[in-house]
Amino acid sequence: MLGRTSPPPDPSTLSIKRLMVASEGRPIAYPVVVKAMELARPEKAEIFVMTTARVWGTSLGFPNPGLQPSRKEWTEQRLIARQAVESFEKAGFDCYAVVLATRRPRKRMLQEAKHRGIDAIVMGCDRDRGLIGDFMWSHEPYRVARSAQIPVYLVPLDGTT
Repeated sequence: MLGRTSPPPDPSTLSIKRLMVASEGRPIAYPVVVKAMELARPEKAEIFVMTTARVWGTSLGFPNPGLQPSRKEWTEQRLIARQAVESFEKAGFDCYAVVLATRRPRKRMLQEAKHRGIDAIVMGCDRDRGLIGDFMWSHEPYRVARSAQIPVYLVPLDGTT
């Protein structure tokens, strides 16, 4: 929880054939799309977009339908994924997307990356808030970067890191 991540390797030293663009629910911003295209361009990598809809927990240890994502949340996430896929396809990349509901996005993103043979992950992030931020849903990109066995490129969305 307190560990810091080392910066990812220089993209020119990697051979990226499959790239994941992931979001814990926030819109996939233009700088994230640009960074993903920069990483995917040398090898004409296949791009996989994954967004998550938040499951709000359990009720007395049992899944509860009231805690599942609402129709509105599902629709928002599908729209985010569709817009990202359209951006990548317009640029000439092979791209596909999935929207999943989970309480633990970090775990699910890393499972999907391993299952699909992903070489690197790109995520948008807010500034690092340290220990306090680790309790926030928006701090998920840093948790992914700490846990991943593959390079994770975090793109700051608020102008700072």
